[in-house]
Amino acid sequence: MEPSSKLQDLIALAEEPSSERRRALLRGVTDLFFTSESEAGPEALPLFDDVLSQLAGEMEVAVRAELSHRMCMVPKAPQGLIRKLAADESLEVSGYVLQNSPVLTDTDLIDVAKVGGQGQLKAISRRMNVSEVVSDVIVARGDDETLGTLVSNPRAQMSRQAQETVVDRALINPDLHLAVVNRASLPPDLLNEMYFVVEANLRAKIMERNSSMDPVALDAALAKGREKMATRDGALPPDYESAEKIVKAMLARGPIGPSTLAGFLRNRETTKFLVALADSAGIDFGTARRILEKRELDALSIICKASGFDRSLFLTFAILILDKDDNAMGKARSYGETYEALPKEAAERTIRFWRMRRQNGDVLAA
Repeated sequence: MEPSSKLQDLIALAEEPSSERRRALLRGVTDLFFTSESEAGPEALPLFDDVLSQLAGEMEVAVRAELSHRMCMVPKAPQGLIRKLAADESLEVSGYVLQNSPVLTDTDLIDVAKVGGQGQLKAISRRMNVSEVVSDVIVARGDDETLGTLVSNPRAQMSRQAQETVVDRALINPDLHLAVVNRASLPPDLLNEMYFVVEANLRAKIMERNSSMDPVALDAALAKGREKMATRDGALPPDYESAEKIVKAMLARGPIGPSTLAGFLRNRETTKFLVALADSAGIDFGTARRILEKRELDALSIICKASGFDRSLFLTFAILILDKDDNAMGKARSYGETYEALPKEAAERTIRFWRMRRQNGDVLAA
């Protein structure tokens, strides 16, 4: 008997009122689809689509989920049915096809992503391939857990704007740090924005990527980052203007030496120290201020190494910055060993990203 004839026979049973009988009918039509998939011509597919879609809509969640599971990987599955399953309110039903079905187009996925819950968005985020236009909708509607799923998928394509949004959210949510830093395709300038908020092991990964970056790619990333860099307002310390005038007057007579820098810090002339350090390193005042106030000694080591300061000067800074009652000497020795191991080239590449802020006239809030 021809597949279409068998299908007509099954359709004739569709008026059967028994729920159990209709479940058997749905499974029978599904089995027939798989049995005759290679035999039935294109004209039979719309018929299968209509019947399966109608029957599926009348079944309970468990039966729809079973159908979704059977159809989710089929390249020639009935498109209307797949769309119906993808739009199902139950994640148990929609999740299979949203994550796996090759039948769904970007338009189909966007339609679901615009109205679906976080479970549906996560399922789409796990697809083997996610286009930029689909990712844009997920980033716009997804919570941080969903963003983590999307960013962790190396096959998910993301626009520059979407990645900027993800980084902005990651700056205030540690749960996103690992996924963002581990994303191999994240633009280097956005990766380096993460430096001051992530833990030491992730900072090491950022430094490692900076070290291996091609100089041409580095310049391109810096140029792109300048386009993105927005002005951030931050209150300057009350003595900033006077400190800047004094430091500029000193610089007019020649470079400010290491002993003078250390003297500023030792005498608690903090603003003078920061203005002078920022000028010496070519970074903005806000970045220098954050490093000092947050005691970011590994970041300070990058500045000192890139600026050509010797280890003893860095250790002097470290001891003066650390609390005397917080094992300052022991910690300084540890940081000194880290300083020795830090490649100058890696420090120079990393600090170029921080210098973008100065080149854009940004003043960062502490």
